[in-house]
Amino acid sequence: MPGLLLDTLKGTNASRRPLWLMRQAGRYLPEYRALRAEKGGFLALVYDSEAAAEVTLQPIDRFGFDGAILFSDILIVPYAMGQDLQFLAGEGPHLSPRLADAALSALEMVPERLTPIYRTVELCVKRLDDTKTMLGFAGSPWTVATYMVNGEGSRDQHETRAMAYRDPQAFGAIIDAIADVTVEYLVGQARAGAEAVQLFDSWSGSLAPDEFERWVIAPNAAITARFKAQCPDVPVIGFPKGAGEKLAAYARETGVDAVGVDETVDPVWAARELPANMPVQGNLDPLLLLAGGDRLAQRARHVLDVFADRPHVFNLGHGIGKETPIAHVEELLATVRSWSR
Repeated sequence: MPGLLLDTLKGTNASRRPLWLMRQAGRYLPEYRALRAEKGGFLALVYDSEAAAEVTLQPIDRFGFDGAILFSDILIVPYAMGQDLQFLAGEGPHLSPRLADAALSALEMVPERLTPIYRTVELCVKRLDDTKTMLGFAGSPWTVATYMVNGEGSRDQHETRAMAYRDPQAFGAIIDAIADVTVEYLVGQARAGAEAVQLFDSWSGSLAPDEFERWVIAPNAAITARFKAQCPDVPVIGFPKGAGEKLAAYARETGVDAVGVDETVDPVWAARELPANMPVQGNLDPLLLLAGGDRLAQRARHVLDVFADRPHVFNLGHGIGKETPIAHVEELLATVRSWSR
């Protein structure tokens, strides 16, 4: 029997709102920090399927969220495409060779790097009860490309944006290659048991409108169509962070089943401008959850009230911060679970 989250993503507007939080399996949890220290690093933890499944389920065990989000990383796709991936303490992820310096053709696909992720999904599904929804995910091509071209994260995606302007044909080939692997990856997760998937486009807000259409909307639409052709019953959540007013076009044109709304978007605007009855997800500011206090409950209730007339998944506008007190998460849960239309 589908859980509340899956029902909502399929269009049911229930009186209680399902709740999960982006990065809910992570550093704010002491049990996560302990297991990561034991395994010796982030990538080692991701590739130990038993441990990754344990991390995925830690927030379910502690808080009873309605969805479990796969513990992995968006850079698994470029890693499977043949780039070397390292997570360095205090520096974040590094990919090599950078595609700013090397041709896409220099990479050699390593498909077996995806297999342990599917095993993690399988293990999680076996341990979850029917009321919870297993969520898979992948990074969208634009965001993944920013790391592949630059070799690491960047403040404004300068190098990747310049490459896209300078040589759109070569950059388009990178986008297409990422999209191909992403479809395979999401289908693999779904076949392993993921009941819904999310496409993260974390850096979509750095693009001008025409480039947003070309490098965000078009490839996400292609991925969604190809994925749905193979997995028609698995909802797709699209999350183009920073899209602003371009969010409405994204929701209309990509074919996603639900759209994530970040904290910079006025929920009143989103409720008015997004397609009628389309499920939405979001959009509490993660820093408000960090700060806590009366405004946390007030703002959470405001988000719930604004989206009362459509299917709504309560979530943050982006990932939960590592310094977030567990007590604040518990307060948020109490607020959301006590609300009803």
